[in-house]
Amino acid sequence: MEQIKIITPEELEKKIENEEELNLVDVREDEEVAQGMIPGAKHIRMGEIPERLNEFDKDKEYIFICRSSRRSENVCYYMQEQGYKVRNMIGGMLEWKGEIVL
Repeated sequence: MEQIKIITPEELEKKIENEEELNLVDVREDEEVAQGMIPGAKHIRMGEIPERLNEFDKDKEYIFICRSSRRSENVCYYMQEQGYKVRNMIGGMLEWKGEIVL
């Protein structure tokens, strides 16, 4: 199985500060995202990803986020198998020191 590319919370924060065009997807549950999400992230619960593949574009890279990076890693493996370009934010929201929106 091909290794999943990763991004650290610090690297992601720099990209956001540099106003890079990013595709962030938060795969946590509703009650978790209610406590705050990274600005610009799209919320798609992990369990909904398979039925919402039509919302993803194979030409773009997606950065997946969850609480600790375990669920997002699983999503990354799944998405990569479907032919999508993905990165996992390691450490998840537990390690995120940047801005959050409620």
